[in-house]
Amino acid sequence: MAQTDHRTRIILILLFGVAMAYVEAMVVVYLRELLYPEGFSFPLKLMPLNLIAMELSRELASIAMLVAVAAIAGKKFWERFGYFIILFGIWDIFYYVWLKVTIDWPSSLFDWDILFLIPIPWIGPVIAPILVALLMVITGLSITSLFARGYTFRPTAITWVLSGVGMTALLFSFMWDTGATLHQQMPQPYMYGLLIVGLLLNLIAYLVSYRRTITAPTL
Repeated sequence: MAQTDHRTRIILILLFGVAMAYVEAMVVVYLRELLYPEGFSFPLKLMPLNLIAMELSRELASIAMLVAVAAIAGKKFWERFGYFIILFGIWDIFYYVWLKVTIDWPSSLFDWDILFLIPIPWIGPVIAPILVALLMVITGLSITSLFARGYTFRPTAITWVLSGVGMTALLFSFMWDTGATLHQQMPQPYMYGLLIVGLLLNLIAYLVSYRRTITAPTL
């Protein structure tokens, strides 16, 4: 019964994430028509302050929606976290799918994009957030599956250390180039090494916790 309920929740979570990604993509299509009628490219154009405020609040609202749906889907903190990262990953991946379908962008996975605005703009090649999103989806599916099988997810101290270092590497790779984001300059070469380190450390952190979880007594 728990496995059936889990599959139903996953289907609904995927549906919500894909639909939300479409809404997000359409907002970006409108913004690009307004700010980049000749086609999106770097260096970035300075947005009016009122649009910046609206975009920041929209991003916060989007995160709040993901948190709310994940909270409804799960019963315990780590189960809810699993659903949240599934949602976030699906949202991010299908955002680019819908942009490709509607405006044929990006032309390559190595095209640069604005990824997020809080606390400062994040930028990077499209392939970077997609790889992060894929790891989030895979990890989230595994976490929620553990709960459906009667386990309680058990992260360890080393998990927090590895994940913390990994997340710092990923965030730095997206936010370090303030010249491109805050001063309308062309972006510097992306730090793929930090991306790889960040992904590997987060993967190892999860595998350590997964091993501890399945070797502990079930609920």
